[in-house]
Amino acid sequence: MVGRIEVRLAGEGGQGLILAGVILAEAAAVHDGLHATQTQSYGPEARGGASKSEVVISDEEIDYPKVIEADYLLAMSQEACDRYVGNLRRDGLLIVDSTHVTRLPLDRQAVQAPITRLAEEATGRRITANVVALGVLVGLTGVVSRQAIEKAVRERAPKGTEDLNLRALAAGLDWAEQRRRPAASPGGAASR
Repeated sequence: MVGRIEVRLAGEGGQGLILAGVILAEAAAVHDGLHATQTQSYGPEARGGASKSEVVISDEEIDYPKVIEADYLLAMSQEACDRYVGNLRRDGLLIVDSTHVTRLPLDRQAVQAPITRLAEEATGRRITANVVALGVLVGLTGVVSRQAIEKAVRERAPKGTEDLNLRALAAGLDWAEQRRRPAASPGGAASR
C-alpha cells in the first residue's frame, strides 16, 4: 500500500455501518499494521435516518481524519448513493447493495452486489449485511488483508455470534472473488 486510501460506508441507521467502519479501521491498524482513522455521523433517527462511517487508511501518519474525496464508496441505500457519489473520485469505485440501490450514476465505475440477499442466504439474517458488505469491499479492493478483516470481525462480533459473522464475511469475500476471477471460456482460456 502506498499513500492514503479513503473509504466511505453509507446507508441508513440500523444497517450497522458504523460498526463496519470500526471493524475496517481495526483490521487496518491493529492487524495489518497500518495507520487508520474512523469517523461517523448519523441522522437524529435511531433507525432509518442517514448514516455514514468514514475510514482513512495510510502507510504514513494521517494528518486529517476525514474523507476528502473517497476512493471507495459503499452505498447500502439509494439515498446514500445519491448523496455521496458526487464526493467519489472520478476513478473511484462505487459498490452498492443491489437490493436497495437501483439507480446508478452513468459516470462512475460501479459494482452491484446482492449484499442483503447474500446475508440472508449465508446466515438467515439481514442484520449481517454490514459484514457481508465488508467482505465484498475487502475482496474487491484489497484495502486490508483477508486475515486482518477476519480477525477484526471475530474480535468485534457480539459474543456468541462470531461464527455467524464470519460466515457473513466469507459470503462477501467469496462473492468478490468470483466477480474478480475471469470466466473460463469453452476452450479453457479466460474470456474478457
